[in-house]
Amino acid sequence: MAYSVFDPSQFLAIAPEIGLMLWALVILALDMVSGRRIPRRTLGVLAAAGMAGVLFLSLLIATPPQIVVPELGSDPRSVLGGMIRHDLFAFVFRIIFIAAGILTCLVSIDFRPLRAAGEYYALLILSTMAMGLMAASNDLIMLYLATEASSFALYLLAGFMRDTPRSAEAGIKYFVFGAAASTVMLYGLALLFGLSGGQTGYAAVAQLLAGADTRMAAVLAVLLIIVGFAFKTSAVPFHFWTPDVYEGAPTPFVGFLSTASKAAGFAILMRFLLYVFEPPFSQAAVVWVQLMQPLAILTMFLGNLLAITQSSIKRMLAYSSIAQAGYMLIGVTAFGFAYSRQAPEAAADAAAAVIFYAATYMLTNIAAFAVVSIVSQRVGSEQISAFNGLARRAPYLALGMTAAMLSLLGAPPLVGFVGKLFLFRAAIADSLVMLVVVGVLNVLISVFYYLGIVRAMYVERSSDDPLPLPTPTATGWVVLLSSTAILFITVASTQFWGIAVDAAKALLN
Repeated sequence: MAYSVFDPSQFLAIAPEIGLMLWALVILALDMVSGRRIPRRTLGVLAAAGMAGVLFLSLLIATPPQIVVPELGSDPRSVLGGMIRHDLFAFVFRIIFIAAGILTCLVSIDFRPLRAAGEYYALLILSTMAMGLMAASNDLIMLYLATEASSFALYLLAGFMRDTPRSAEAGIKYFVFGAAASTVMLYGLALLFGLSGGQTGYAAVAQLLAGADTRMAAVLAVLLIIVGFAFKTSAVPFHFWTPDVYEGAPTPFVGFLSTASKAAGFAILMRFLLYVFEPPFSQAAVVWVQLMQPLAILTMFLGNLLAITQSSIKRMLAYSSIAQAGYMLIGVTAFGFAYSRQAPEAAADAAAAVIFYAATYMLTNIAAFAVVSIVSQRVGSEQISAFNGLARRAPYLALGMTAAMLSLLGAPPLVGFVGKLFLFRAAIADSLVMLVVVGVLNVLISVFYYLGIVRAMYVERSSDDPLPLPTPTATGWVVLLSSTAILFITVASTQFWGIAVDAAKALLN
């Protein structure tokens, strides 16, 4: 057995996760020591401020070029015994997770049914921490532990409103489906562990699989593992939990679940499948590359078609989230096909399109759920009809919701259009023209329900039209920041695209 020299500076590779873990403990300690006398609003502000501080310090001290590993002949991006891959790909996803966590903390402050206390914010921070480790995982054990740590926190948060039957039901359903998917994935990981002779590092597993006659067993393993990834990303046919959980879970948390958790799923999906089943050198790689295309098509169609039939805004956004996963799977499909034909530049563009889309989707969907959380409290309903006349009652809220809906639709020139353009361009570069046609057709289908919300806000009338709808300060700031970010990234999309390409190249190198 080879032992590597330990260097404490390698802990900088997980500095964001260390900071988040410590801050979660601080929030819990403050709440307990004070005898729960600290206002819950103050705890939310502290949680958001602490996560913002971690994000700022991470940008200063934990960027990938700062890490130096003294071991000769080793990969400088593989640290802590090879369990963590410290590169720009993981770092960009960490930023997405932490930003989503900050915005969710602020929205949660004003959501009265949640009654968020110290444990709520601590769980939210710990889930964010685990997602960062998921994106950086370079080892089967680390992958599974990080995924489960994130999942358990999410299960508890989904059922956090204990006095609400729908929230309890959401937590139980999410846990049951998650436990089943996790078990199937674990069996696939165990198969890989056995096939590779007890190795757990991605590179070691890939090397041993390539040199052994394990074709059928490896194909079975990749199919089982994709079940877990498909559950995390709400891909068909493992999407069944999504509408019920989204409808019953606390509204601010659903924005986090639909964006950060989905982004984490795509981060581990691309890194794991590329590093362990590197196309075109194994039969299992051929299987996963070919499997992504039908998954994308089914996910887009099911999400969009069922979203049209919904009368609940949260269920509509749940099916919308499934459809958005289908769009991102177009990028994953192009990524696999490009790498199979050994075209690294095209593969980098496809992976960058997924990264860019995940980041912009985080902003748009959290903005949408922030508005939903306000309207559902003030009007007392989560039906789409609750948005009737919102433009006359709260014009700025309606404007923010319109920006979110149009961006999710992919209407030019907003950032959602730019993201879809990058995804479709990557697919066309790999001759996946029919997949792009299906994607465009699904965009046209989504016009019915996204613009239906806009029509309700600006065209439909309500008996409460003369009454202004108060906007809580913290949630109002989230809507403002998210909407401003949507517009800013639209204008500066070239610069952000460059960061996404660099992150994708870090994944491939």
